[in-house]
Amino acid sequence: MALPITIPNSFANANAAIPLSQLDNNFSTVAVAINGIGNGAESLSNVNITGGAAANVTLSNTLLANSNHEKVTIDANGAANTINFDVNTQQVLLYTGNASANVTLNIRGNSSASLNNTMANGEAVTIAFGMTNNATAKYVSLSQIDGTNVTPKWQGGTTPSAGNANSTDFYTYTVIKTGNATYTVLAAQTKFA
Repeated sequence: MALPITIPNSFANANAAIPLSQLDNNFSTVAVAINGIGNGAESLSNVNITGGAAANVTLSNTLLANSNHEKVTIDANGAANTINFDVNTQQVLLYTGNASANVTLNIRGNSSASLNNTMANGEAVTIAFGMTNNATAKYVSLSQIDGTNVTPKWQGGTTPSAGNANSTDFYTYTVIKTGNATYTVLAAQTKFA
């Protein structure tokens, strides 16, 4: 049986000591989650666990994300050519200037980490990419992961062949890692006007 301990937001930027002296032999594991993900509490480096001779304490570097905020990058330029979508730094990328060319969207961890090395088998990530169009609409014509072309399964079964004029098109991708550099990619194009 695991005893869950949650550190409140008030401890996000301070050393927090978790006393385990009240534990008895019924608890063999302590699970620690930190509130305020994205507010300076991403690290367990300032957490001290004291007491609790009867318990084994295991800290994992996997934290439960309980924040309802997602990182958005807004670019005032128009989308064009190859755009790298870095999942380690954003969940939403929006280009607010009018697109000037069709886009190859390359999904990766970041400039120094591949998505393959960022994700474990059986993990998924969902992202949203928005591009603004004027009367001459452009669209995401090619999808890549770590620079390698992928063929998404598109919602409705039809691959988009054009963008939508005078609107903002959002492309959502759910990337499921099923093996080493192997993915199931589910995608959709949605018009917002």
